[in-house]
Amino acid sequence: MRFFIVDDDEVVRSMLTQIIEDDDLGEVVGEAEDGSFVDHHILESKKVDILLIDLMMPVQDGIETVRNLASFSGKIIMISQVETKDLIGEAYSLGVEYYITKPINRLEVCSVIQKVSERLRLEKSIYHIKQSLDFALGKAKEENPFTERSIIPSGKFLLAELGIIDSNGSKDLLDVLQYLFQLEKEKSLDYEFPLLKDIFYQVAKNKIGKTASPEQIHKEMKAIEQRIRRAIMQSMSHFASIGLTDFTNPKFEKYASTFFDFAEIRKKMLELEGKTGSSIRLNPKKFIQVLYLEAKRLIG
Repeated sequence: MRFFIVDDDEVVRSMLTQIIEDDDLGEVVGEAEDGSFVDHHILESKKVDILLIDLMMPVQDGIETVRNLASFSGKIIMISQVETKDLIGEAYSLGVEYYITKPINRLEVCSVIQKVSERLRLEKSIYHIKQSLDFALGKAKEENPFTERSIIPSGKFLLAELGIIDSNGSKDLLDVLQYLFQLEKEKSLDYEFPLLKDIFYQVAKNKIGKTASPEQIHKEMKAIEQRIRRAIMQSMSHFASIGLTDFTNPKFEKYASTFFDFAEIRKKMLELEGKTGSSIRLNPKKFIQVLYLEAKRLIG
């Protein structure tokens, strides 16, 4: 990954550069002390993947700079010690999705950059898959214009969007996508979304082998279900946290009510605020069904 750093504090620029290079996160290809020194042409010429930019700068602040970089195709990480909802909300509306707070913390910097880098790689992977499909199909619409391999990159991209790409249940969810994709190909027009217990049974059977005993398969089924439920709850917490910060956040609006029952998201938000309420109910079938349909749509 290629980075460009904009911050009026030379010490901060130096610290970020050292962290990026010492932890092999990528290469810092440029820096500036104010947003007024940065434009789309500079970032394009240096082939910048990720821009790290300070929110508060003396001449041109981070918000104004990002607004002027609307055509920048890379990712933007905002650096700030200011956490007002208005500024954060405006940054979100301009496409900023990640923050690093001051004072600079190595673990936070590494964690945020790794997440952004992974998302970039997934987006590029999906883009190349779609390009290959368009070329192979002559951009013609066929009944089933996707391949078995392509469901996994799009699934990984969605799990990253949902905040659970690193969860213990992410591998199980990808196995579920692969099974459903293959099942739909085999069933053709007779395909109906199967029961969750049937999905978990087949995924468990494929995972531990056909020679496994019914008891072993049943035990793995339960483990898969528990890991997936924990991952779904983690994603719900992720979006509830975003919603508390900025209710108009594009990701919150796009995913929260699509993957979850919004009443349950609201309960989780109240829970994060320390307010007691009724217990939160998960709907794993809705989550998995939407995940599969969205993954197919990305490659369709």
